[in-house]
Amino acid sequence: MKRILLVGILCLGFLSLPTAAATAGDAGPALGLPPVPIPADNPQTPEKIALGDKLFHDKRFSMTGEVSCSTCHDNDKAFTDSPLRFSEGIHKLNGTRNAPTVVNAAYFGTQFWDGRSPDLEDQALHPFVNPVEMGLPNHEPILKLVREDPEYVEAFASVFGKRGEEITMTEVTDAIAAFERTIVAGDSPFDRYYYGGDETALTEQQKRGFELFANKGRCLSCHVIEQTQGLFTDNRFHNIGVGINDIQVDVPKLAHEFLQAEATLSEVDVKVLTDPRTSELGRFAVTRKFDDLGAIKTPTLRNVAATAPYMHDGSLKTLREVVVHYNNGGVTEASDPLNDFLSGGIRPLNLSESEIDDLVAFMEALTSPQFTELAAKSGTE
Repeated sequence: MKRILLVGILCLGFLSLPTAAATAGDAGPALGLPPVPIPADNPQTPEKIALGDKLFHDKRFSMTGEVSCSTCHDNDKAFTDSPLRFSEGIHKLNGTRNAPTVVNAAYFGTQFWDGRSPDLEDQALHPFVNPVEMGLPNHEPILKLVREDPEYVEAFASVFGKRGEEITMTEVTDAIAAFERTIVAGDSPFDRYYYGGDETALTEQQKRGFELFANKGRCLSCHVIEQTQGLFTDNRFHNIGVGINDIQVDVPKLAHEFLQAEATLSEVDVKVLTDPRTSELGRFAVTRKFDDLGAIKTPTLRNVAATAPYMHDGSLKTLREVVVHYNNGGVTEASDPLNDFLSGGIRPLNLSESEIDDLVAFMEALTSPQFTELAAKSGTE
């Protein structure tokens, strides 16, 4: 399909990035991606990135010494814990949400499925002290370790010029975030076709799927691409009929109780991973706005074929099930009742079986080369 067919749609979904953007490395962004936004107060250096890598993989930062950031965001699983539905923390405890990928998280406007963290630095604070993730009572065990372990002492002195009690969680999370900003992946078959002009990069089925993605399937409304780059997310929050469908009769009571509790964001962080019903309140748990009931952040579709299962609750096993859910207008089974809080625009798509197959094939074409083998083993049909 020629690029000109999408110009009008793409302009509607234009996504602006921070003006202080810079690339995570010297090679420039991968094909299909913009430069990685880098905060002015946390510039990238090779030494800081290496320190963040070490911190990200250090299991000593959990209560049991068995869980690190990489436990749920595994390098070998496209930085998820696929095929688990729910992430496993200390003592194999389960939360309520599926681990989102860290790949390209540097481009997200907020972090976590409900956006309760504004950036990667803040996000890195919370899993350490969540009782079903890494389970520490507070951040002091981490600070003790980085202030006393000889390798960390040397690294923090080199990177930040700080030692002993001068080292705080700000330095720890700055380093982790710096590492995470290097975890980016583009250069998919779609990128080579659409941005690189290689007509042979997509199969005929995938090209048909792209046309469906842009038009009849209306996927572009939320999974935004532009003329020069494609993040495949609008960085917004929508109720698409997942999770909240099962508790909708309880939503008024739950919402009222949540408002009465006046939970802090730290308490929300614990609540959404330990109480399934609170988890399904979605963005509402952060904003307290009724328009956000059941609303969950639009995930990127890049490398989606490698990260099954799907949705914030991992309830859909395959990409085909995801497309069927949307084709049904926001319900998993066509006979299920719609929930009362669906976002506008969620309605039946009337795709045929072959069109569903074409759309799935297109999403498989969003896989970067380093994840091709993993995608082939994942739960797609």
